[in-house]
Amino acid sequence: MSDHEIRTIFVTGLRNAHAMENQALSIMKPQLSRIENYPDVAQRLDLHMQETEGQLARLEAILRQLDEDHSTLKDMALSFTGAMAAMGHTLAGDEILKNSFANFAFEHFEIAAYKSLIAVAECGGFPFAVSALQANLAEEQAMAAWIDDNLRAVTLKFASLKETGETAKI
Repeated sequence: MSDHEIRTIFVTGLRNAHAMENQALSIMKPQLSRIENYPDVAQRLDLHMQETEGQLARLEAILRQLDEDHSTLKDMALSFTGAMAAMGHTLAGDEILKNSFANFAFEHFEIAAYKSLIAVAECGGFPFAVSALQANLAEEQAMAAWIDDNLRAVTLKFASLKETGETAKI
């Protein structure tokens, strides 16, 4: 594969990751604004939103080093779809559970994207990008692990609130 082809693959992947992180923010912001009965979930979502802002900054720095920019069109398109997905769950009687499932899946999507970008960076001659991509990957893995570790507790709290007639949605 030519240097130009691998660079094109890498830049496209970075732009996709930037749009993916904007989509993540558009999913998390509405969730966070609606959480009332799950303070631990709200706290972790808030932290991950801050991490996501840092991930965006790292991706932008890598793109600048390549004399490239993120794709505004991709950012807008994925932000819109993320917002629509988040709004779709607000109609569900088990919104917190659906959000937890979707967040768990999305974190694993992000993990796969960063693993792929790291592979391209390592074999494609972009070693300057590896540590930033590994930092993003580690944050996504930590969030996925937190969701995994807390899904049982969130589910049981949801069931308990539902049983007592309190607001169990979110």
